[in-house]
Amino acid sequence: MAISDNRGLLPAGLRDVLAPDAAHESAIVERLLGTFAGWGYRRVKPPLVEFERSLLEGAGAAMAGETFRLMDPVSQAMMGVRADMTLQIARIAASRLAAEARPLRLSYAGDVLRVRGTQLRPERQFVQVGGELIGAAGPAADTEVVLMAVRALRDIGVERLSVDLTFPTLISSLCRSLAIADEREAAVRAALDSKDRRALAAALQGEGEGRAVFLALLDATGPVGPGLALLEAADMPEEARADVDHLADVAARLGAAAPDLALTVDPVEYRGFEYHTGIGFTVYRNGSRGEIGAGGRYLAGSGFADRTIEPATGFTLFLDTVIRSLPAPREPSRTFAPDGTPPETVDSLRREGRTVVAGLEPAGDIDAEARRLGCDTVVDAGAPRAAGAGGPAAGRPD
Repeated sequence: MAISDNRGLLPAGLRDVLAPDAAHESAIVERLLGTFAGWGYRRVKPPLVEFERSLLEGAGAAMAGETFRLMDPVSQAMMGVRADMTLQIARIAASRLAAEARPLRLSYAGDVLRVRGTQLRPERQFVQVGGELIGAAGPAADTEVVLMAVRALRDIGVERLSVDLTFPTLISSLCRSLAIADEREAAVRAALDSKDRRALAAALQGEGEGRAVFLALLDATGPVGPGLALLEAADMPEEARADVDHLADVAARLGAAAPDLALTVDPVEYRGFEYHTGIGFTVYRNGSRGEIGAGGRYLAGSGFADRTIEPATGFTLFLDTVIRSLPAPREPSRTFAPDGTPPETVDSLRREGRTVVAGLEPAGDIDAEARRLGCDTVVDAGAPRAAGAGGPAAGRPD
């Protein structure tokens, strides 16, 4: 009777990362963090699991539905597996680094786990790499994190980037100013989310001034120049006008610093920015599935007793999408050192940067053994030659 063995199966959204992809991912992470370090961002490393009360308090409540929970057998307290690292960095800044000079620049990298994937990102476990600028409130800070994210991606070879700017609190401020609440606000948000002009007009029936403003939000979606022109021409309440002015300031700074960067604006986008309190942005690459990164402004320190809530802005790059935007990695050249090769020869080749696989027992056909072990060169007479070539030692292959 055949017995099914499912030990190789993994839950939906989880996967093994094998060679050479695992090494490739690690190298990409280090290169990204290296760029962040050049901008003055110091790396921190929060734990994978935290007490639920600290992980999900304050702004962290927005991630409650995406967080796996478990009971700590030591403290008998509920714990959560992080679904996002940004709020962990905010906790570190508000507690362990409370006395550090502001603005505080921190970077990080690590796996996160979510309860469910999305249509664009079915993966439930993936690596986040990012940076947070804590204690600075102006448009210069927002501009810095966008530029750093773009520069880091370009440094590893990701091109054809575009940045979509949004202001997720803009709809709330407009509804508040125009006294649109409860069911009507929900209907307005649903219409804006689906970009349905007819449904939006129905939800705003009788709101002459408000209807024009919200329709301007829909019309503004697209390239940043025409979009901002429509927003600036709209007759908006004072609070919403300040949001638009901030958005325009950041767009102008980005345009001056990176004139080749494609910029778009989507003033009605708010999904994925649930805990953000100001300008937000999403980074895309033409031809890649899903967003490469996202970020924006939030309040750091909320949920921590006796701590000052401070302005913060930052971003996260999603390594799975970043990797899909790069050429597939190639296995490095491997050299086979047959059993009996002098240790000093093997050590010398490794110091040169070669990957040397040592034979553990005599092999009748060293070329066949080299190919079996995935090696393309063989140590022969103290020097490497191409596997299968035989004869005199050859130089290192390209």
